[in-house]
Amino acid sequence: MYSAIARNKRNTWFILIGFVLVLGAIGLVAGWLAGNNWWITAFVLIFSAGYATVQYFVADKEALALAGAQPVTREEAPRYYRLVENLCITTGTPMPRLYVVDDPAPNAFATGRTPEEASITVTTGLFELMTDRELEGVLGHELGHIRNYDIRVSLIVFGLVVAVGILADVMMRVAFFGGRGRGNNQAQIVFLIFGVVAAVVAPLLAGLVQAAISRQREYLADATSALTTRDPDGLASALAKLADQGRPLAKESTSMAHLWFSDPLRPGAMSRLFATHPPLPDRISRLHEMGGRF
Repeated sequence: MYSAIARNKRNTWFILIGFVLVLGAIGLVAGWLAGNNWWITAFVLIFSAGYATVQYFVADKEALALAGAQPVTREEAPRYYRLVENLCITTGTPMPRLYVVDDPAPNAFATGRTPEEASITVTTGLFELMTDRELEGVLGHELGHIRNYDIRVSLIVFGLVVAVGILADVMMRVAFFGGRGRGNNQAQIVFLIFGVVAAVVAPLLAGLVQAAISRQREYLADATSALTTRDPDGLASALAKLADQGRPLAKESTSMAHLWFSDPLRPGAMSRLFATHPPLPDRISRLHEMGGRF
């Protein structure tokens, strides 16, 4: 577990630096194709570096807002608060902020840069479907993401996926409206090409990155929950209910699909390739194997 935490901290910086370098290279090529207009390169570099810095500090708030999460107190959600507080006492983890999303689809996610600044969000559908034993397993899983620093890596990926989409939109707008009447047709064409390519490629690339980042972390968080609760079969039971009664979220967002406890999106033709979560039967099988050892 400690090696996983150290690896997650390193990966955060690798992803941030890689993001800036890739977009910088794109800006360099764009500037060269536009007739050595290096202001294009400068714009992309400044944008990517600035956005990466901003995302490091605000991506958690963006995710909560995008999900429509509302904060709750001990008095408003005593069952929720009690289960999380008991898990935090057991593991010595700081108490996270608690949020709820009004959605019948049973799901949950954790977010934040560090355990001291973390939050856990659950849907109303999760409360209605799960017993206390099953809900404890799910919350232990989300607390596992917090303890393993998965939340930091996942948030950075979320923020940078959004950034690529914004950059594509900016390039296309500049291509259509930015250079009219100034004889800068070549730069406009370059912006249009990069905008169209980014708009098409970004969702595919984002899906692959999210899948690569997320799948093994889900297995690790399941194992962390099992070790915390000493009841892997409780979490397995929760996953079995999701397999039978789960549904897509009413407010879907592909950019934060990898944050949720189970896949929140409607299945599509490419769902296996871009799946951000391991198959539920595989997760259940692993948990039952652990249960046989306790």
